[in-house]
Amino acid sequence: MTSASDLMQAKVIKKRMLTPSVCEFTLAVGDENLSSFDPGSHITVETPSGAMRRYSLVNDGQNNPDNYVIAIKREADSRGGSISMHDQTEEGSTLKFSAPENTFPLKEAPEYLLIAGGIGITPIYSMAQHLANQGKPFRIIYCSRSAEESPYLTELGDMFSDQLTASHTEGVSENRFDFWDYFAEVKNIHVYCCGPKPLVEEIKAISGHWPEGRVNFENFKPVEVTRADDVAFEVTLQKSNQTITVPADRSILEAIREAGIKTTSSCESGTCGSCKSRLVEGDVDHRDMVLMEDEKADHIMICVSRPNTGDLTIDL
Repeated sequence: MTSASDLMQAKVIKKRMLTPSVCEFTLAVGDENLSSFDPGSHITVETPSGAMRRYSLVNDGQNNPDNYVIAIKREADSRGGSISMHDQTEEGSTLKFSAPENTFPLKEAPEYLLIAGGIGITPIYSMAQHLANQGKPFRIIYCSRSAEESPYLTELGDMFSDQLTASHTEGVSENRFDFWDYFAEVKNIHVYCCGPKPLVEEIKAISGHWPEGRVNFENFKPVEVTRADDVAFEVTLQKSNQTITVPADRSILEAIREAGIKTTSSCESGTCGSCKSRLVEGDVDHRDMVLMEDEKADHIMICVSRPNTGDLTIDL
C-alpha cells in the first residue's frame, strides 16, 4: 500500500506519442539510479489533476535502472488522470510517484503465453523483455482494433517476430481472435493476460478447466468507481462544516478534491485503504475490496463507495 508520505519526485525526461491516443513518459531522478523492479510491476503517479493513478512499468527493471518508463492511454471517459497526463505534463515536468509494487508477478514456469489487449500490452511488454533475457520460451498474442492503435507493436515485431501473433479487429467483431486452440487442452505453461474486461472475461471462460494459478490476470479497473445507474447526491463533511454535491460521474474523493479540500488517497480504486473515512450517517453501497464486514457500519472508502439511497455524512 502506498501513502502520500511515501511519494518521491521525478522529472519527465522524455515524452513521446506511441499512437494517436497513447503517450509514453520516461521518468528519472537526477543522476540517481532507481529501485529495481520485477516485470508486471507498477508505480502510482500523482497526476497533474491531483488524481492518483497506477501505471505499469514498461522497461527492464533489473539492476537499479536509471529511469522508469510508463505508457498512458488518453481515455475519452477519463475522470481527469489520463487527460491531465497527456495535456499538462511535458518534458521537464515534475511528478510525484511511488516505489514500484507488483500485484501481477511472473511465476516460475517451463513456458509462458502472454496475452494483451490494447494498452494492456504495457506489463506484457515488460514480461517479454525479461523472459527473453532469461532465455525462457514464450509466445505473445496481442489483440487490438488496428495496428495504428497498438503501442509497442513495432518494437515487439523487431524483437520477438517469431514469438508474436498480432490480431486486429478493424472494428469488426467477427475478426476477434479465436483463443480456443490455445486453451482446449491443458498445457504445462503459465498464462498472463492483461486487457479490457471483455478480453479478460473471455480468457477466464475458456480456461475454467485449467488448474488454479496457471492463468493469471491483471484487470485495468479492479473496481468500478462509477456505474451507469449512479445518481448525484450530497455528502456533508462534519469537521469541515461543508456540504458538497457529488455528480453521478464522480467519486466522493474527486468531488472533495475539486472543491479544494485535501485528503489522503493512493490507489483510488478501492484496493489500498488510504482514503478510509469514518461514516457518520447514511446507507452505503460499499464497492471497495478493503473493509472488513465489521467496519462497514461506520466506515467508507471515499474513492469508490457512495450511497445506496439518499445522502451521506462523513467525518472529514
